[in-house]
Amino acid sequence: MHTKTIKELSALLQSKAITATELATHFLDRIEKSDLNAFLHVDRALTLAQAAEADARIAAGTATPLTGVPIAHKDIFVTRDWRSTAGSKMLANYVSPFDATVVEKFRAAGMVTLGKLNCDEFAMGSANENSAFGAVKNPWDKSAVPGGSSGGSAAAVAARLAPAVTGTDTGGSIRQPAAFCGITGIKPTYGRVSRFGMIAFASSLDQGGPMAQTAEDCALLLNAMAGFDERDSTSLTPEMGGIDEDYTRELGQPLAGLRIGVPKEYFGEGLARDVEDAVRAALAKYVEMGATLVDISLPNTALSIPAYYMIAPAEASSNLSRFDGVRYGHRAANYGSLEEMYKNTRAEGFGAEVKRRIMVGTYVLCHGYYDAYYLKAQKIRRLIAQDFEAVLNGPNAVCDVIMGPVAPTVAWDLGDKSDDPVAAYLADIYTLSTSLAGLPGMSIPVGFGAKNRPVGLQIIGKHFGEAKLLNVAHQYQLATDWHTRAPAGI
Repeated sequence: MHTKTIKELSALLQSKAITATELATHFLDRIEKSDLNAFLHVDRALTLAQAAEADARIAAGTATPLTGVPIAHKDIFVTRDWRSTAGSKMLANYVSPFDATVVEKFRAAGMVTLGKLNCDEFAMGSANENSAFGAVKNPWDKSAVPGGSSGGSAAAVAARLAPAVTGTDTGGSIRQPAAFCGITGIKPTYGRVSRFGMIAFASSLDQGGPMAQTAEDCALLLNAMAGFDERDSTSLTPEMGGIDEDYTRELGQPLAGLRIGVPKEYFGEGLARDVEDAVRAALAKYVEMGATLVDISLPNTALSIPAYYMIAPAEASSNLSRFDGVRYGHRAANYGSLEEMYKNTRAEGFGAEVKRRIMVGTYVLCHGYYDAYYLKAQKIRRLIAQDFEAVLNGPNAVCDVIMGPVAPTVAWDLGDKSDDPVAAYLADIYTLSTSLAGLPGMSIPVGFGAKNRPVGLQIIGKHFGEAKLLNVAHQYQLATDWHTRAPAGI
C-alpha cells in the first residue's frame, strides 16, 4: 500500500477495498521501523482515532476524495495534541491548544495525521542538520543530507513513510529537499496558503505547500490546503486571488505550444555537470512533447543571495523576539535578573544557525544600518521581481513558464557544510529569487547524478499559475518514470 499514490489510495478507500484504520496502521508500522529520524512525534492512539473517524465518514457517504488518506505535518505547523517544536529546544515540549489553518483544513477533509516531521530549527537551513533533535538522513543514501528545511517531509515521502506531507518554503525549503529526495513539491504563490499557526521565520517569504510522489497528488492536496483565511493578515483575499479553486483543472492539457524560458544565469559557473545533464535531458523531453525552449535572462539572480540574507534574518529577528522564557517555551533554570533570564533562555534554547541569523537581522535593522542594508535589499527584491515580470507578463513576455535546476549539486554528505554556512547559503542560488518575487515554483524528479543521488527540475510560473505548473509537471510524469523510482529496500 505504501507504494501507491494518493489518488490510488483514495480510490481504494472509497471502494472500501481497504479501511483508513488498516492504512494508518500500515504506515505507523513502517515509521516505527525507520531509522531516518524523519519523525519527531508519533502517537499511535491519536492517529488511529482519526482513522476511525475517517472510516465512519466513508461508511456514512460523507467522505471527500482525501478522507482516510494519511498525512504528516512539518513540525513548523502547530497541531493540537501533538507536540509543535519547530525543530528547536526552545519549544521542545510545547503542545499547541489549536491547529494551524493548514492542519485544520486537512482534518476537515478527513485526512489522518501520522505525526510531526523533523525540520531545520525554525525552518532555517538547507540540509536539515540544524534540528535540535538530530539530522534527518536521505533515504537514497543515508550518508547524505535530505535537504532543508523540510528535510523530514521529503525523506518521509521518499521512504514511503507517508503518502502526503506538508512543508514550508521561505527560500527554497520545499523545492530543494524535494529535489534531493526525488519527490514532487510545490511552493504556491505567496499568500495562497494561510500562515496562521505556522511558526514564523520570515513573514514576507514563508509559504506552506504540499509534497508527495506526483504532481497530481500535489494538486489534490493543494485543493484542500489553499484559500483565504481571515486570521492571516498576509492571506490573499478573494479579490486578490485567494479563492478556492480546483488545481486539478488543467491536468490533461497537452503541452503543444508551451514556451519554456531557460535562464542563462541558471546554467553558468557553479552548476555541476551531472545536474546540468539531467536537467538538459528533461528540457529535451519537453521539446519532444511539443514545447519550445526560449533563452532568457534574469540578470539580478546573483543578487538574490545577499538580498535574501538581509531580509529573512531581519524578519526572523523580529519574529523570534517572542521567545523570551516568559510566556511559553523553554526557560533557563538559572538566572539572577530578568535580563539574565532572557539571555540564558535564548542562549540555551536557540541553536547556532538561529542565533547567527538573529544577530545578522538585528544588525541590519539597527539605526544607521537600516538604509544601507535592509532598505537596499528591499530595492533589489523589487528588481528581481521585475526580471520575472518582464519575461512572464510584460509587453515583451517571451515564455509561459521558466525551467532550470533546483540546486547546483545533488545532495551533499552529512556534515560537509556544517562548518561553512555560506556554502550552504550559496546552494539556494536558484530558488531564492522565486521566493523574493512571491512566484509559484515546484520541483519534480528528472534523473540521478553523482553517487546515484536524485536531481530535481525547477518549474517557475506566473502569480496564481499553480494549475498550469502542476499540469506541466504532470504531463512530464505521464511520459517518464523518475517519480516512481524508490530507494533500495522500500
